[in-house]
Amino acid sequence: MRINTLNQPVVKPNTHKLKRYCCLVSALLAVSVTFVTQAQDTTTERATKILREIDDLWRGDSSYGKFTMRVKTRHYTRTLTMEGWSKGTEQTLMRILKPLKEKGTATLKAGTTIYSYLPRTDRTIRLTSGMMMGSWMGSHFTNDDLVKESRMEEDYIPTITFEGEKDGKQVIIFELKPKPDAPVVWGKLELMVTKGDYLPVYEKYYDEDMQPARTMVFEKIKPLAGKPRPTVMRLTPADKPDEYTEFIYESLQLNIPLKDEFFSLANLKRY
Repeated sequence: MRINTLNQPVVKPNTHKLKRYCCLVSALLAVSVTFVTQAQDTTTERATKILREIDDLWRGDSSYGKFTMRVKTRHYTRTLTMEGWSKGTEQTLMRILKPLKEKGTATLKAGTTIYSYLPRTDRTIRLTSGMMMGSWMGSHFTNDDLVKESRMEEDYIPTITFEGEKDGKQVIIFELKPKPDAPVVWGKLELMVTKGDYLPVYEKYYDEDMQPARTMVFEKIKPLAGKPRPTVMRLTPADKPDEYTEFIYESLQLNIPLKDEFFSLANLKRY
C-alpha cells in the first residue's frame, strides 16, 4: 500500500485477476452469441421447411385439377368451370369447360410468355408487356401473377413473428420479405398457418410502400389428392373489399406424367 497526496490509501489493482475476469466475460459472450446464432439458424431452417410444404400443397412436380372460379365485381358476377395442368412453375395450361359460350378459351404459360386462345374467333394471342397487368379471365388476378408464379421458399426470407393461440387455433405467423434478386412485386407478405399440419389460413400482400394490397383466405379443409387441404381460396383486393375472386377445387392429382410437349400452342387449341 502507498499513500497519495491526499493521504488516502490507494489499492493497486490485481491485474492478474482482472485479466482472468475479462477472459471469462469474453468467453461467456462468445458462447451466448453462438447459441443465439444457432437458434436463429434453426428457426430459419424450420420456417423454410414449412414454406416448402405450403409451396407443394397444390403443386407437386406436376398437377391436374378441376375447379370453379367465381368472380364478383361491382359490375358483374361470373362463374367459370375450368381444368388446369402444371409442370413446375414454368409451364401451365388452363382451359374453360363451362359456360358453353366460353368453352375452349384457354391460357398457356410457357416460361415468361403467356398465350391466350379464343375459340369463337379461332385466334391465338401472345400477351405483350403492356397487357400483363390486365385481368386474367376477368378475375382479380393479373396476367403478371400467372407469369411470376413463384415459390415462397426460393423468393422470400422468412421470419416467425408469432407462435401461439389465435381464435382458438394454434398458429404460426410469418413475415416474408423478398430476397434482393427475387422477381416479385410485393414489399412483403404476411402468412398464417395452422401449427402441426401447416395448412395456410391467410396470406396478406403488401405493396412496395408496405400498404395492404390484397388478402388470400384459405377455407373448407377437405381430403384432396390424398390429404387434407384447403379447397376454397378467396382473393380480396384491399381497395375493393366487396369484390373477390374465389377458387373452389373439385379434384386434384399431383405428380402425374406430363411431357413438356403437352404445353404447346397446338395443345392450347384442343378442346
